[in-house]
Amino acid sequence: MLDHGDGYGQPAAAIMSAALGRTINGHPADGLTHDDVLDDITLYWLTNTAISAARFYWESKFNLYNAVNVSIPAAVSVFPGENYQAPRSWAERAYHKLIYFNEVEKGGHYAAWEQPKLFSEEVRAGLRPLRKPI
Repeated sequence: MLDHGDGYGQPAAAIMSAALGRTINGHPADGLTHDDVLDDITLYWLTNTAISAARFYWESKFNLYNAVNVSIPAAVSVFPGENYQAPRSWAERAYHKLIYFNEVEKGGHYAAWEQPKLFSEEVRAGLRPLRKPI
């Protein structure tokens, strides 16, 4: 088992805790099974990439939710299980060229993993305004 005091095990333990927390009474929630979670943790563990995967959180821990003036087209999908759910007004202030905004009914921080079909539909919907007719 992971040693929670070990610096190397902490990111993997955090991932496992968050992902396993998405199960209710031992039954998968949002499309995740215990095997899915263990497969993902194993991938991080064997490739020694858990720390680099968590780097974003460390580097942005003090200003993760500060609005930044982003001048390129942006699309926002808000998933109900996400750590932070940006309101449309915040997204419009942060992304001056907001081309898509949608609040979906399922999914969370690991949306692409939890709800792959819904996530891919959101990516396509977000990019659709950028397509030019042939």
